[in-house]
Amino acid sequence: MAARITASVFTSHVPAIGAAMDLGKTQEDYWKPVFAGYEFSKQWMKDNKPDVVILVFNDHATAFSLDMIPTFAIGTAAQFQPADEGWGPRPVPMVKGHPELASHIAHSVIQQDFDLTIVNKMDVDHGLTVPLSLMCGELDPNKDAWPCPVIPFAVNVVQYPVPSGMRCFKLGQAIRRAVESFDEELNVHIWGTGGMSHQLQGARAGLINREWDNNWLDKMIQDPVACAQTPHINYVREAGSEGIELVMWLIARGAMADVEGEQVVGRTPTVLHRFYHVPASNTAVGHAILDNA
Repeated sequence: MAARITASVFTSHVPAIGAAMDLGKTQEDYWKPVFAGYEFSKQWMKDNKPDVVILVFNDHATAFSLDMIPTFAIGTAAQFQPADEGWGPRPVPMVKGHPELASHIAHSVIQQDFDLTIVNKMDVDHGLTVPLSLMCGELDPNKDAWPCPVIPFAVNVVQYPVPSGMRCFKLGQAIRRAVESFDEELNVHIWGTGGMSHQLQGARAGLINREWDNNWLDKMIQDPVACAQTPHINYVREAGSEGIELVMWLIARGAMADVEGEQVVGRTPTVLHRFYHVPASNTAVGHAILDNA
């Protein structure tokens, strides 16, 4: 009897998507194509409800300020409050954690030589709540709950230095080993969020690179080792300053069963769904669901 990661989910976490949902704009002409791309995903989530989701995201100066910047941080609390990012918390349910599995992952991953910051209290911003809304639909915080516990796993991709793609890829493998050593039968999903190409400031503000985004996604699925070797400067040059968020997808990809170290050792996961759309606010939206081999 053991836990197992059965699927990985990859999605952008654009804050304006959350605002569109919260303000009832999902069926407006501008937003309709974005949300249509997640109809399959919402049904899939209902049909394949996990016991726990490990959700990899980046904090946007909500839980962590420039006073303290952990490279990798895992939330071990029993619950996490949606954050007030300047216009009030999103009207979504409280996020319930899974302290037992989170603490086990922290212990196991640290013993595998990855330094994690253990966070026993933090608010979670749009980086975590928008992916939940996209995959689980619109919920009433007074009557509804997210379908399963969520373990927040925050990665610093905001303030340099940031972790390399290969570091993230190997961390995903360490998380997989940690989950598989947990002595309880659990169906676990791991989600990598953020990206795709976008830049929020400077002369290149609004940059979108459709071709690079889709080529990167092809490589992440089919040739993840090569994808993990993508230099940081490529992300910045080709996908914009915030395109570096894509390294978080490599944590979820590394948690799949077909990779070990810097080698492919098994069958590529099955692509259950893939979606790409421009525009959504000033970013490109990417999304995929992989069934673990």
